[in-house]
Amino acid sequence: PVPLDWCGAQTQGTLGFIILDTLESAMAGSSTPRPVAALVTRTLVDRDDPGFTHPSKPIGRYLPREEAQHLIDHGYLSRTDTGDHGQVWEDRGEKGWRRVVASPEPVEVLDIEAARTLLEAGHVVVTAGGGGIPVVRDLDGTLRGVEAVIDKDLTAALLASTLHVDTLVIATDIDHAALDWGTPQQRDLGRVTPTQMRRYAADGQFASGSMGPKVEAALRFVEGGGTRSVITSLTRITDAVDGSFGTVIEAD
Repeated sequence: PVPLDWCGAQTQGTLGFIILDTLESAMAGSSTPRPVAALVTRTLVDRDDPGFTHPSKPIGRYLPREEAQHLIDHGYLSRTDTGDHGQVWEDRGEKGWRRVVASPEPVEVLDIEAARTLLEAGHVVVTAGGGGIPVVRDLDGTLRGVEAVIDKDLTAALLASTLHVDTLVIATDIDHAALDWGTPQQRDLGRVTPTQMRRYAADGQFASGSMGPKVEAALRFVEGGGTRSVITSLTRITDAVDGSFGTVIEAD
């Protein structure tokens, strides 16, 4: 077992390598080949973020109550934020118990200037995977990793806004966000304004564990000055870039 900041770094590197290899191969056969780079990045969070006292992000495998209780009582890491009091686990019904960890708000992507330099040099950049490696800044100014998992969509919105990109595309496994999901009244959303989308979100139309963070990220980007955000399936991502498919959010 390793701490979650290490897990984030390892996952960023591994997935970054796989995506880099695939994109580089695709780019080589295109009419406009471009170099590809994978960049491991840290994401700063507030050390006083309420997420640390109210962990909510489920991670890892399900365990029987007896095994989970041992980790609740003792933990298995020497550098957890909860010290010697172990971990936080929740009863998830028939599947068993599952660990929950902090999911603090992203404040800053610390290595963004490296990404900017690569973009300006013409690279396609793969970065901020998994929301970034979670770090906090201590009172003396030093940075340290923490036991947390940052929402990847919210980090993407922060990254896109800071880099002043034109369009934020959030790729998922469905073509559109929808109202009344899973009911006979389900209605796919096409082109909508931030005001409309905020109203739908306030009405509880988007589940917190699935579409909710994607909608929130898309809204933050447009409300922060971005031109367009789109939620759609990965297979339609090309159409999403020019706003001709998916749930397209543009300024009022």
